Amino acid sequence: MELQARSLWLLTEPLHAVCYFEERCRQLGRDLGLKGFWMGYFAARTAPLGAVEPAAATAILGGFAPGMVARALPEAWSIVSPAHVLDERGSRAAHALRSIDPELEHAAAELLSPLQGIVDDAPATARPLFAANRALCDHADPVERLWQLATAVREFRGDVHQAVLADEGLDGCEALVLAAASGRVPKDTMREDRGWSEEEWAAATDRLRSRGLVDAYGDATHLGRLERERIEEATDRLADRLLHALPETETEALLHGLEPVVRRILAADVLPFPNPIGLPHLDEPVRRVPGS
Repeated sequence: MELQARSLWLLTEPLHAVCYFEERCRQLGRDLGLKGFWMGYFAARTAPLGAVEPAAATAILGGFAPGMVARALPEAWSIVSPAHVLDERGSRAAHALRSIDPELEHAAAELLSPLQGIVDDAPATARPLFAANRALCDHADPVERLWQLATAVREFRGDVHQAVLADEGLDGCEALVLAAASGRVPKDTMREDRGWSEEEWAAATDRLRSRGLVDAYGDATHLGRLERERIEEATDRLADRLLHALPETETEALLHGLEPVVRRILAADVLPFPNPIGLPHLDEPVRRVPGS
């Protein structure tokens, strides 16, 4: 079942991620009068929570430097309301998906029911972004609803991933350093993408080195790679809770139905590889911890 949890992520993340990479979606912030992409990103990502303050947003999102979040919030809420951001976010994502995949309207008819069942059944306790996004899964537009359901699924996994990182004693910067050191995200751009200074990044690297997780060159050691795999396995284990609502045959049918949709999205080259969200190519083998 944990392999299915990983497959569910691989087959829903690209649906969600168009909102970060498709050009009209990337223009959301600027079009709403916000100061560029990142202020738009933080407003759109946190809008389901309401007019959230930067300290809470930093803790919930994980990985972003506090100063980067504070440059966007709460100022964004003096320019645009969370409700307006949400309307634009969903409609632009649906428009992007329709442009990429004209067949998606028909595919949505088969995908909506099992995805809704997954989202409705999943526990919301200690899953703040999931809980906030689940409340938005009532769109009349089937493609927008499909995007929102995929978003709720990915935020559930994101919430549990942050819990795993915290349990492993990794702060936001350390988690990114280890991910970059092990090749999961681009090593040359990740620091700036998440707003960390060179000094903060170097200090986090030193802390990981003292734990034997990275070497003198900043690359992951064998122990560091095993740690990254354990983190992903623990995330899969907790994210597997999403699939408890479906019998095995319905889970397989859902994954089978999602695959051609996602392949069409990936074929459109909207999502870059490698990317800062750590999404691998769909056909990349699922790596396991040796001996597991």
